[in-house]
Amino acid sequence: MSVIDSALLQIRQLQPYTPGKPVEELERELGIVNAVKLASNENPLGCSPRVSQAIAAACKNIALYPDANAYYLKRQLAQKLSIKADQITIGNGSNDVLDLVARSFLDAGSEAIYSEYAFLVYPLVIQACGASAKVAAAKSFGHDLDAMLELINPKTRLIFIANPNNPTGTWLKRDELHHFLQKVPADVAVVIDEAYFEYVDEADYPDSLQWLEHFPNLIVTRTFSKIYGLAGLRIGYAVSSAGLCDLFNRVRQPFNGNALALSAAMAALDDEDFVQQSRANNLQGLAFLRGWCEQKGIEYIPSVGNFLSVRFADSCTQVCQSLMQRGVITRPIANYGMADYLRISIGTPAQLDRLVQALDDIL
Repeated sequence: MSVIDSALLQIRQLQPYTPGKPVEELERELGIVNAVKLASNENPLGCSPRVSQAIAAACKNIALYPDANAYYLKRQLAQKLSIKADQITIGNGSNDVLDLVARSFLDAGSEAIYSEYAFLVYPLVIQACGASAKVAAAKSFGHDLDAMLELINPKTRLIFIANPNNPTGTWLKRDELHHFLQKVPADVAVVIDEAYFEYVDEADYPDSLQWLEHFPNLIVTRTFSKIYGLAGLRIGYAVSSAGLCDLFNRVRQPFNGNALALSAAMAALDDEDFVQQSRANNLQGLAFLRGWCEQKGIEYIPSVGNFLSVRFADSCTQVCQSLMQRGVITRPIANYGMADYLRISIGTPAQLDRLVQALDDIL
């Protein structure tokens, strides 16, 4: 028996997460320049100018370990979100926090629930813990909360809900999600993944943080990777009860928020003008891409995130490859069970013009 064979079976069976193709890789493979990446839901405007200044200042102390407790970032988040600092768990991106939560609740005898077409990190962290996954069939590409409730049994320890959902962009309204939480047993933890929270412009979209006092089993995760433009620095966080936060800190790796990321996140939080500019660009881009699809008679899934999943049926793989040959990277999502769809991130007006010009040529 080899050392690989002796590894845990659930680890050997894991399918690694596949990220979007980097610009550098595409340019290297095809010998092209000035490629556009619309594949990973990154902020096309980059990050706030204040972030660059904060990183430059933080570099002076790069030889020192960062603040393991992220004291200043937690205090700033607490003030902005009207919560307490001891409710915040910092992670190396929100994916790290999702893993912390899974490792805090799941083992080989337990079960976790998530929705069909939901974020692929959920099954990864569940399987890595040796737990069993129960997948609720989707409703109109979104979460069917009644179906998820029906899957709860004595072995259930954790439920993952993405609002908005990635890769479909669907979302749950305030009343339906609150009603769901009221029906979940108190000993089952519920994660509401709000990675795209800041992009949503819907009156009935809930701010789940307001429910933490009423639901001690609730955990809300957010990230600096999307609207704040810090994907390359990897920093996110969870908000929960102080008791749950204490559990997560027991399994959290020390220094999982690096010094540059901590400084950048604090600077990003201070620049609300940049957030508003990013949101406005996204709303404009979503409307533009939806309008193009409707003009061409192409199906898409209505989204409130910073992306749109567009259906190209049998030609999806060909369209994706043809776009890359023209220097435009999109995200095929066959690994989500959606082989007919490309997920297209919202870019700048110039990037979206280039996208639709390429699609017009291809189609």
